[in-house]
Amino acid sequence: MLGRDIGIDLGTANVLIHVKGRGIVLNEPSVVAMDAQTKQVLAVGDEAFQMVGRTPGNIVATRPLKDGVIADFDTTEQMLKHFLNKIQVKGWFTKPRMLICCPTNITSVEQKAIREAAEKSGSKQVYIEEEPKVAAVGAGMDIYQPSGNMIVDIGGGTADVAVLSMGGVVTAESIKVAGDTFDHDILQHVKKEYKLLIGDRSAEDIKKQVGTAFPGARKEEIEIRGRDLVSGLPRTISVGSEEVRGAMAESVDQIVQAAKNVLENTPPELSADIIDRGIIITGGGAYLHGIDQLLSDELKVPVFLAEEPMDSVVNGTGMMLENLDRLERKKISV
Repeated sequence: MLGRDIGIDLGTANVLIHVKGRGIVLNEPSVVAMDAQTKQVLAVGDEAFQMVGRTPGNIVATRPLKDGVIADFDTTEQMLKHFLNKIQVKGWFTKPRMLICCPTNITSVEQKAIREAAEKSGSKQVYIEEEPKVAAVGAGMDIYQPSGNMIVDIGGGTADVAVLSMGGVVTAESIKVAGDTFDHDILQHVKKEYKLLIGDRSAEDIKKQVGTAFPGARKEEIEIRGRDLVSGLPRTISVGSEEVRGAMAESVDQIVQAAKNVLENTPPELSADIIDRGIIITGGGAYLHGIDQLLSDELKVPVFLAEEPMDSVVNGTGMMLENLDRLERKKISV
């Protein structure tokens, strides 16, 4: 058995892996559960995610990635090793080549950490590519022509906005405001307004089921249960779409502002292309109700959701794996 080429979308919320010739073989939460005393890994991915907020004191379920970069090096390495063993891509005598995506503005130190974690988990050679570029390829944009393409990739930890042309990033901005931020905003709002403590998973459920980014676009309610901060007892309350929109408004505005900044720094010829072609939204944050309406309203440009927003980056790595030898010749690897 030979080692294979694999593409990894190493996200703050989820890890997706594409194996050349096999397609997407893994999509699991980037969560690791470990024993707090012995540091022994007890569960990874889906199994660990089920434990979030539900473990005894000696077991800790953590996300080793924060804001799109490695926060805990050893745990990230263990997580990658677990996933690679699960999908069986290592050969008897060969190791796989990896293409990993990262946010546009990460430092060389953060990039080196990603490279080292991948190498230690069993990679022969590691290529690092910018996330919005790979997402654009995965969303079906032809970024190798001399014309402007704009993408807004809203993940779990970061939102990346970029204008691409001739296969490269012309102008880009990456902010540490994304899906996890929205969850935190909702959690804090419920805590402040209702003196009720809820978990991260409950906040995410609220966002998905009744949340919206555009005023008046949704009118739904959800019942949520949590712990009363005053009495310490369980309590149930109802929250509506407009209330949730208000809780997330400040964070959503930061993404809109980042998109405006990128457009302001775009050469006029490429701006004209973007008006014709529109903007594509990818990433899990693209599923936030009304985000396309809001961006279109604020930027005065058509905005479309990618066909499979969550899979755009990993699909892009799959397409780039086909040209990995060309990347090697160009020595894109840093």
